[in-house]
Amino acid sequence: MPDHTRKREVGRGERVLPGVWRLRLPLPWPGVPHCNAWAIAAGDGIVMVDTGMHEPGSEGHLDRALKQVNLKVETTRLLVCTHAHSDHYGQAATVVRRAGCELWMHPNHAHAREAATDPDAALVQRLEVARQSGVPAAPLEAYKEARKGQGNGVAAYVAPDRDLVPGVKVQTDLGAWDVVETPGHAPSHVCLFQPERRLLISGDHLLGRVSIYYDYGWSDDPAGEFLTSLDRVEALDARLCLAGHGRTFSDVQGHIDANRALVRERLAKVEEVVTREVLTAFDAVPRVYEDAVTPMNAAWWLQETLCYLRHLEVTGRAARIPGEDGGPERWTAA
Repeated sequence: MPDHTRKREVGRGERVLPGVWRLRLPLPWPGVPHCNAWAIAAGDGIVMVDTGMHEPGSEGHLDRALKQVNLKVETTRLLVCTHAHSDHYGQAATVVRRAGCELWMHPNHAHAREAATDPDAALVQRLEVARQSGVPAAPLEAYKEARKGQGNGVAAYVAPDRDLVPGVKVQTDLGAWDVVETPGHAPSHVCLFQPERRLLISGDHLLGRVSIYYDYGWSDDPAGEFLTSLDRVEALDARLCLAGHGRTFSDVQGHIDANRALVRERLAKVEEVVTREVLTAFDAVPRVYEDAVTPMNAAWWLQETLCYLRHLEVTGRAARIPGEDGGPERWTAA
């Protein structure tokens, strides 16, 4: 939901390293005021990594950020998206149209394609997951009404010209960047790594502030995938991280450790909750986070809790009890 009481940011551009520019682009979400796209020098133009979200005025913010560093959309020779969430992929169609460039993205992006091409069906699916998780009818109806007329943050669905998978190299003036598959936050998520300079473009896999979000329902075990992805990134020994939100940071190992610790803490809490009582995922949320469920945190925390329950199920520590007569499913210790 947009926060109309907060003054919105505007697009900003700044040089982070020679040949690397941060494009700070505004977002309408409380607590997440902006995302980062990146421009990397490449011959007579740039490789752009991520695009920001599509909404009224967003193209102007992208233009403004690029102009501040003496660049423009039309200098983009290649567009790369770390994953297919709207704040990283939303203006892909706009950039491709204006620059005439290719888009490279991981092939496992059905979560974005379906949301962009059939938003009504995507909303129905989300509401059904919430209902099966025990969310009462009244807040579900309120959420449905609030979503009416809202865009999905994507200008238009555009298919990638090349699959962004391990073995593919992204060539720039700083050297070639390797593709590292890092699913968990999204099934389509990848990081880019420049080994000689030990630079990591992390998308939303690692952020300056430890903040975990998973896409639920598009892969078998998002939380387990995220933990495996942390192992892959740890093996790179990166010295500087260019993240999808917030500032760059150098303590990459410290951030990996902090993410692992938070996931393990929440998994332990979820396991403790389902060991004490049989309950729905929605009823588990306030017990796990020890805070009130509000319209601002409900969807985020529910998805995260569902992913932890699924991980406990996959690892044999929790069991799912199907709902009776179409009612919500419940969870218990295995």
